[in-house]
Amino acid sequence: MKTDVEELTPTRVKLTVEVPFDELKPNLDKAYKEISQQVRIKGFRPGKVPAPLIDKYVGRGAVLQEAVNDALPELYGRAVEETEIFVLGQPDVEVTELDDGNQFAFTAEVDIRPKFEVPDYDGLEVVVEDAEVTDEQVEETVGNLRERFASLTTAERPVEEGDFATVDLVAVIDGERVEDASTSGYSYEVGSGSAVEGLDEALTGLSAGEEKTFTSTLAGGEHAGEEAEITVTVQSVKVKNLPDLDDEFAQLASEFDTLEELRGDVRTRLGRQVRLQQLSDARDKALEALLEKVDIPLPDKVVEEEVGRRNQQLEQQLQMAGMTRADYLKDEEKTEEEFDAEVADAARLAVKGGFVLDQLAVQEELGVENEELSEYVVSQAMQMGVQPQQLAEYLTQNNQLPAIVSEVLRSKALNLVVEHVTVKDESGNEIDVEAVQRELNGETGETVAAEDADTAESAEVAEDAEAPAAEESSTEEAPAAAEAAAEEAPADKSGDEEKKDA
Repeated sequence: MKTDVEELTPTRVKLTVEVPFDELKPNLDKAYKEISQQVRIKGFRPGKVPAPLIDKYVGRGAVLQEAVNDALPELYGRAVEETEIFVLGQPDVEVTELDDGNQFAFTAEVDIRPKFEVPDYDGLEVVVEDAEVTDEQVEETVGNLRERFASLTTAERPVEEGDFATVDLVAVIDGERVEDASTSGYSYEVGSGSAVEGLDEALTGLSAGEEKTFTSTLAGGEHAGEEAEITVTVQSVKVKNLPDLDDEFAQLASEFDTLEELRGDVRTRLGRQVRLQQLSDARDKALEALLEKVDIPLPDKVVEEEVGRRNQQLEQQLQMAGMTRADYLKDEEKTEEEFDAEVADAARLAVKGGFVLDQLAVQEELGVENEELSEYVVSQAMQMGVQPQQLAEYLTQNNQLPAIVSEVLRSKALNLVVEHVTVKDESGNEIDVEAVQRELNGETGETVAAEDADTAESAEVAEDAEAPAAEESSTEEAPAAAEAAAEEAPADKSGDEEKKDA
């Protein structure tokens, strides 16, 4: 087999492959056998029809086509391996010659990863925010915990902002009730603006047993974006009562005996969060700094696929949140053109980051051990709330292990960059990243930050533009970030107390 490579662009090549016809013999034999099973010719059992009769009744051309289709994947794979190119995506294949008994030739145009060397990254410097915990942050966190232990008391008066009203909602369009926009016994915090537009205004001033009809645009369901008449009926009005901030509350809400001990624990946990955030920011900014030193062309098709993936992810998140794209753009105060430009920039940066980390892994001869793969799977399983064995089986059955290997390699490459970068906080203090990691590991007995980023996403620096703020968390987030989120509230020995009537 002979293969020639023509560079169409720095990121796309054309392979011209010439194959002696003899190499197709196994594929021809297979084609005759399969066609023999399918045809019915008098005097011959299925599978026993001779090749000359198949040529006569089915046609030699059909046999050749079957053989070529069977041979192309393997021949293309051999051509790629022999030329040592790093292909991206599926090729555009064209059969250019099929001379029966003599020669077979085809061309394959395919995107490739650009050829480049990652420059020296010693001496890079990045700046992250100070690891500061303010009194206001401590009090906000304690206040959030206090909210979880609030109780509701029935009030014999009209609804006011901040009350919890139990209501029935009935939405009607053209005289027909909209079932997915109607509900009963719905507990709603008046003034939160978390339900249909206009509900807060309609409820204010109503007493139990009273109702009011208003017009609003439905945000979700089959009639999303349509205008409906909504009737709200108040069942009851309740007032939220917060527990006093004292030692008794600390004993109720945590393992501590005094409020000051609780506040101290909150400060410690918040300090851990900000240090974890420093490590995460250091990784992102180290990659940003490295990418600034590299100028490489990017395959248009690969970038377009990344843009499509991000837009699809956004649509799924908006659907789950009951929002439309127009609603999201309005909240973000962006035009469609501005948003598309931001997504395209983020996609290009993600693709570039992936290329650079992949090349760095090659240059530094990094590899992945089975133990590292197991640690990755366990970490992801914990984030997703599934058993590691279940996730491992899914990844194996869906041929996802090569992608996992790539992610782990990228993470190791990024870790290597961070080791060579000087990290300072905004006050000018140099941060010993390894020492912070050891300190945090010692507090938890777990590994943090070293394998903390989903590495496919690690390459996606500055990508926040495409995801609704409420939906930024996902099963693909870094374990360090997930751990920080899990520790948002102080230790709780009694759990969430259900809200109840006094």
